[in-house]
Amino acid sequence: VALYDFGAKKNIAKELVKRGCEVTVYPADTKAQVILDGHYDGIMLSNGPGDPAECIDIIHEIKILKDANIPIFAICLGHQLMALAHDLETEKLKYGHHGANHPVKDSQTGRVYISTQNHNYVVKTDHLNDNIIPWFTNVNDGTLEGLIYKGENIQTVQFHPEACAGPLDTGYLFDTFISMMKGEQHA
Repeated sequence: VALYDFGAKKNIAKELVKRGCEVTVYPADTKAQVILDGHYDGIMLSNGPGDPAECIDIIHEIKILKDANIPIFAICLGHQLMALAHDLETEKLKYGHHGANHPVKDSQTGRVYISTQNHNYVVKTDHLNDNIIPWFTNVNDGTLEGLIYKGENIQTVQFHPEACAGPLDTGYLFDTFISMMKGEQHA
């Protein structure tokens, strides 16, 4: 797995290694072609700080990666950058989401999970279409917490499934990413 480091938590790589992956970490300014030349089974876009809309160079590289049909899983900032690479928009939250007690609802199963979050921006839902569908929603304020990009082998979440500050409810999302790399279909 190629892990794009936009400020990645060590637990992202740890969760992948725990599941049998070899992980190569790349800095945020790595060109997409370097990743493609590595012939990875999957790409992980990490969390990180700041306004995602200001990451113009990174968004350009993600546009190249999303068209390569390699399984991609993105967390937090990575989720926002992938949305921007699909011409969606982000906006700043009035207070942000911070802490280890945010309920998120999985639209595929109806289950609610307690998540850990640390972000100030959110993906707007204005331009979603039949191929970009909401995966998770914040139960507290209704904001988007995850997306499935149908036909593209891409899934993203706003929260931190690798976090250990509280519940480990959403650790299974790493297993879903492993299944994507094996060619198994989801959603």
